[in-house]
Amino acid sequence: MTLAIDLPETSAQTSPAPLSDLVARDAREFGVYARTGGWAFGLMVARSVRPGGQSADETPKVSAKEFAELAGCSPDRVMRYYKAWDRAADDGLVPHFEELAPGQEVELPDAEVWLTYYVSRSSATSERGTAIAEAAEAEGIRPTKALEVAENPTALRAAILADPSTARAARAALLDRLKEDPDLQIELARDVVRTDDLKKAVATESRSADRIGYVRQIAESGQIKTPAGQTLDAPVELRQEAERHLSLLDELNDDEDAGEWASDAYDTMKSLVVETVEADPELRVQERRTKFYSSLQRATKVFEELTFDDVDTQEFYEDDMVQRLEELQQAIGSCITALRGARTAPEAGGAAQSVV
Repeated sequence: MTLAIDLPETSAQTSPAPLSDLVARDAREFGVYARTGGWAFGLMVARSVRPGGQSADETPKVSAKEFAELAGCSPDRVMRYYKAWDRAADDGLVPHFEELAPGQEVELPDAEVWLTYYVSRSSATSERGTAIAEAAEAEGIRPTKALEVAENPTALRAAILADPSTARAARAALLDRLKEDPDLQIELARDVVRTDDLKKAVATESRSADRIGYVRQIAESGQIKTPAGQTLDAPVELRQEAERHLSLLDELNDDEDAGEWASDAYDTMKSLVVETVEADPELRVQERRTKFYSSLQRATKVFEELTFDDVDTQEFYEDDMVQRLEELQQAIGSCITALRGARTAPEAGGAAQSVV
């Protein structure tokens, strides 16, 4: 018995389908755009939109508004391509509008160059946009990137909140901005004092900065200030110690906490200053004399503020007030007696020696 098997005809299946003209056109246009980027669309505008000052009678080209209506987009979008081409023509990369006719083909620059001339946002033409574009160029980035960020502050906020490196970049930029923006300085200062955690952090950093400044002043000026307020030339060893601590502080990275290092350097230098004073008998006496005068001046100023000229003492009189004043009077009397005794003691000693 012979079996008859019907085999399917495969020739029709393996032969390629005729290529659609529409697909071929899309592929060609895609290839042009892949090679030239926005220049392909810029050329369409440049050869079809008449330049300013040229009437419709002089050229078959149309206005930007008419071209936009035919393209189904806004005149602003058309003009962004127009202005990009105009800037490139001024630089000699492409022909000027007057040299182009509808349908004309020219050799186009590389796709990457297009972003140098094209700004995709109308905000770039505003004063704010121009400033952002100029700042972007100064930083070596494309203006379109900076404008995109500026027009989407919510995205910027999200990036700062989520990414430490973005937050650090924003902090650095903000600090640069503060140098020339007094209003922003005031606003930021208000934000800091109204936020307890920030206020504490600022106080801590301020204290560290003051301590580092104390060490730096000794290292750079070669002078020390004693606890009583005297300004003296620092001994060589003390100044060298200040320089050593300062070099350690200067070598810290920006992300390292300088607080502990600053405290250690400050405490060390303070101790060395006290030791320097105590090691010199004459300096020690001068230090105590200076400290006494300083305390006496403060006490005098405080007591001079106690006046009864504009009040009735009977209204607020308390026995405790009189008692405290009497104790103060006794203390002052004892102090005067001690000082007078110190002044007459050498005289008495000299008299005794003469008698002998």
